[in-house]
Amino acid sequence: MFRCAKICASGRLVLSLGLAFIFIAGSSFADEKTPPPPGEKKPINDPLEPLNRVTSGFNSVVRGLIIDPIVDGYQAVTPEPVQEAVSNAASNLGEPITAVSSLLQGDTENAGTATRRFLINTTVGLGGTSDPATDMGLEQREEDLGQAFGANGMAPGPHIVIPIFGPSNMRDLTGDVLTALTNPLPLAVKAASGGVNYSDNQDEIQSMTAGALDPYVVERDSYDQNRVYEVNNGVVPLFDLPAFAEHENDKALR
Repeated sequence: MFRCAKICASGRLVLSLGLAFIFIAGSSFADEKTPPPPGEKKPINDPLEPLNRVTSGFNSVVRGLIIDPIVDGYQAVTPEPVQEAVSNAASNLGEPITAVSSLLQGDTENAGTATRRFLINTTVGLGGTSDPATDMGLEQREEDLGQAFGANGMAPGPHIVIPIFGPSNMRDLTGDVLTALTNPLPLAVKAASGGVNYSDNQDEIQSMTAGALDPYVVERDSYDQNRVYEVNNGVVPLFDLPAFAEHENDKALR
């Protein structure tokens, strides 16, 4: 009986924390697919900018002193086929997250694709180290809870820079926390995938902020634009064309 009460208490704690994060992130809902007025850039919600800048600076130091040397060493001693196998395995472990997140958006097609990819790559692909599913025409489109929330109209909320992990926002952080509360393995997989992706794209990531007058703004805006792109599944919203006044000669030609 004591064990049952303990389990129930843990369940209530998880539910309370989950609802609290949802309330914080969803305090304002907005259709992310609605573009701002023509000629105007949608401002990024960044009330924590002073703290975010400190965290971003800390992350930059950690990358330079610890992460980059480790990644350089890994790339130097690890053959490219092994690096590709590690990248495939990390990507494959994220397929269940994609399947669930796609279902929450009503995207049964992508959910089914992710499920089939996971089964095929885990078996035929030797634990996900290879990607025969792509060769079979099952293209990968990654999804997560943050994207699912955004697709259902939840605003990103305040921009947040997380130590070590980097840029995020309250909506995406909420998705990660809820995922971890349900099962910490997917979040560990996401962290591992982030490390692998950084290894795969280290030069591009470094060149993005190299020489920038304000690297923090570049990093923040790039994250925001990329998440909008991902929430919309790669569909860029079209802006309404401005209405131009007709010239008198144009009217006379009618």
